[in-house]
Parts: sequence; C-alpha cells; structure tokens
Amino acid sequence: MSRQDDEAPRAGETAGSDHVPGAEGSVLVYTRPGCPFCVSLRAGLRRHGVRFEESDIWQDERAAATVRELADGNETVPTVVIGPWSWSAVNPSAEAVRAAAAEHAPGALPDSEPGLVDGALRAMGLRAVPS
Repeated sequence: MSRQDDEAPRAGETAGSDHVPGAEGSVLVYTRPGCPFCVSLRAGLRRHGVRFEESDIWQDERAAATVRELADGNETVPTVVIGPWSWSAVNPSAEAVRAAAAEHAPGALPDSEPGLVDGALRAMGLRAVPS
C-alpha cells in the first residue's frame, strides 16, 4: 500500500497541528521495539546506503496516529514516509523504499551503491552510512 503526491488526506495531521511526518527530502521509518520486519528493513536500507530517520510508535503518540491513518487503523510497522507526504508505504521492501527515495528524496541516497562487503557491514551496523 503506498500513497502518491496527489492523494489525500495527510495522515497524522489534525486541525491546527503543525505535525508533518518527514522533512523535505528525508526518509522516515516508523518502527516499534522487537519488530523483526523493522530490523529487516533497517538492515536493507543500510545495505543500500539509504539515510533515514526513525520514529518509535510506542514512544510517540503522534507517530502512532500517523501509522494508524496510513495502515487502515492498525499500527503496522515498518511504515515509511518520504518527504512531507511525497510517498508512503506500509511494510515496504528496502528496494521499494530505495526506488521511491531515488524519485522523491535523492539526497537520502549515496553517490554510488555500496559494494557487497561494504553493504553487508552497513546492514549489520558495523559500518556507518555516510551522512
């Protein structure tokens, strides 16, 4: 499930709220502790060198509300928002997020795809993704 630019509503926003998930050109991943799908997505994004921010829906009620809006009332994670509502998806693959970032947040991608060893070390958290 993904949302494109021209689709409404802007989930997580309420009347008078200035809460807009994801900054211009950023990748925001909504997660929760102990989620194996979140671990897998984070590893895949690191492997590809994608820079992303993370928000724990168990620690931030507004983040949880955003996820519920995008996931038909469920708190399904990982949920990803790129830019301020340029693209969103519930439980996407790392490859889908990378492709969407290439279109909507190219600054979140590395200048070149990491090699096999470098990507594996990044995926395991043993090498940082350059900022």
